[in-house]
Amino acid sequence: MAVKIRMKRFGRTNRAFFRINAVDSRAARDGRVIEELGSYDPHAPDDRKVRLNAERVLYWLSVGAQPSDTVRTFLERAGLMGNKKVTRPIGPVTAESVARAAPAVETAAAPAAEARPAADAAPSATETSGGTAPAAPGLTEPEPPAPGGVEPAEPESAAP
Repeated sequence: MAVKIRMKRFGRTNRAFFRINAVDSRAARDGRVIEELGSYDPHAPDDRKVRLNAERVLYWLSVGAQPSDTVRTFLERAGLMGNKKVTRPIGPVTAESVARAAPAVETAAAPAAEARPAADAAPSATETSGGTAPAAPGLTEPEPPAPGGVEPAEPESAAP
């Protein structure tokens, strides 16, 4: 059974409210639910829009449940999707929140900068052979074109 983590709509007209659920992928949008994992209220203040049971969400992700696109965004913003890039934080973006995020970006870039000198120490095959990769054994390279861009004509053989 393929499990999805998706939203189920509640509320009245123009006042929607959603529950985030683990459901069988074949079930209808508002159909049978395996487990309720949280809620999303688009009309609530920013700090209370999304509520998740993180422990159960991580369990369902660990057993292969696939979140819908919208739920994936909620999980990324909450930091539950592992190494995924967070596109926008939950809540308003202020100078204070940007300052808090700056050290995290610098620490994430540090391991990549440390790995780069090791790669520079060992030259690649294209750097050691003058810009061309070595030919495979038993293969010959085609001859370069003649000066002027005109290739010499092949001599005609005498007809019998």
